[in-house]
Amino acid sequence: MAVLDWHADRGTHPDLALLDRAPESDGIDLRAVRLYRRGRVRAQMAARGIDALILSDAINIRYATGTRNMQVFTSRNQPSRYLLLTADRSILYEFTGAMHLGEGYETVDEVRPSSTASFVAAGPAVADKERSWAREMAATLREMCGRDPVVGVERLNAGAAVALAAEGIRLVDAQEPVEMARCIKSAEEMKCVRASLRATEAGVAEMRAAIRPGQTEAELWSVLHRSVIAANADYCETRLLNSGSRTNPWFQETSSKVIAANELIALDTDVVGCHGYYSDFSRTFHAGPDRPTEHQRSLYRTAYEQVQHNMGIIRPGLTFREYSERAWDIPEQYAEHRYYLSAHGCGMSGEYPYLYHRADFAEAGYDGVIEPGMTLCVESFIGHNDGGEGVKLEQQILVTETGIELLSDFPFEDALLG
Repeated sequence: MAVLDWHADRGTHPDLALLDRAPESDGIDLRAVRLYRRGRVRAQMAARGIDALILSDAINIRYATGTRNMQVFTSRNQPSRYLLLTADRSILYEFTGAMHLGEGYETVDEVRPSSTASFVAAGPAVADKERSWAREMAATLREMCGRDPVVGVERLNAGAAVALAAEGIRLVDAQEPVEMARCIKSAEEMKCVRASLRATEAGVAEMRAAIRPGQTEAELWSVLHRSVIAANADYCETRLLNSGSRTNPWFQETSSKVIAANELIALDTDVVGCHGYYSDFSRTFHAGPDRPTEHQRSLYRTAYEQVQHNMGIIRPGLTFREYSERAWDIPEQYAEHRYYLSAHGCGMSGEYPYLYHRADFAEAGYDGVIEPGMTLCVESFIGHNDGGEGVKLEQQILVTETGIELLSDFPFEDALLG
């Protein structure tokens, strides 16, 4: 076990100091951001009678502590890195050889080596490893929380969760308290969101300027990826840039297809950017060299109308059901290929809440209240049911005390708005 020096000046830790001095951190009190987020999680735990959380989703660990380490790798290889959070203690179990990455954070009381209870790490002995992990974790939980703690978990592999339950630990789902914590942003946290968006918008501008017929979708998409990584973003979570007939239906991933003259090019950024915050807006461009056709402009104007209408009805106090009832009606010829959501929460990833189209609310929707401090992404995909090109547009907004604030500043296409 690694024991940290609680009396050390945490601001002197070189990795943390480097983060605080980075250009995208200018004017942001990251310590306040980290403490606010950890406090939000603890408040939601207390409200639900949860004594401890074991978080292994890398985004949730980053939210609760501000620490990061190989975010994609550790989310895929679990539990290789995890956080034990109680009402008054925070223990980060860090990946082999990386314990120093958790040092210096006011949100982490102790760093311990993780025990990777997975088949990849343990082979045929994985069940024994899981039971050993569970015994050690159960002992720690009872030492910290009493004999019968209620413990929330989210991304543990099945065998580890079963072994922990076999130790007599009462397990509940950690998703609800963490999602409810994450959905309300502080003013200081919003500075991180804006920093991430500005860096992503700069990358989209570079990508837009690089558009030319004859290049592949992947070549064009790489311009955005290079730009955001250079700005200290983490990664692009999806591969959603496509052209021509591959724009409809949506969710066709970036490919080696060559972009042809005068095709539409649709993009959803999905960038896990500066400070780990999600920059999520969508735009559709025209490859040129000629002007867009009337059909292309009609698709674009229709998608734009949907986004503008739905942004216009969002206000604090509106229920999710009321939003669905007032949301823009999708014309029948585009309904089959509609985007699966009307809007969704956005923070360090896509998150709670999901707001559904009126036609989908009875089957998929749930109720709740839109609150100040929520950041939402308002979505549109317009593509004819029978195929042809499609248009993807999306705006990221903040819900304020009186209405909304537009967060995504990247312009729309005048030539396509017509």
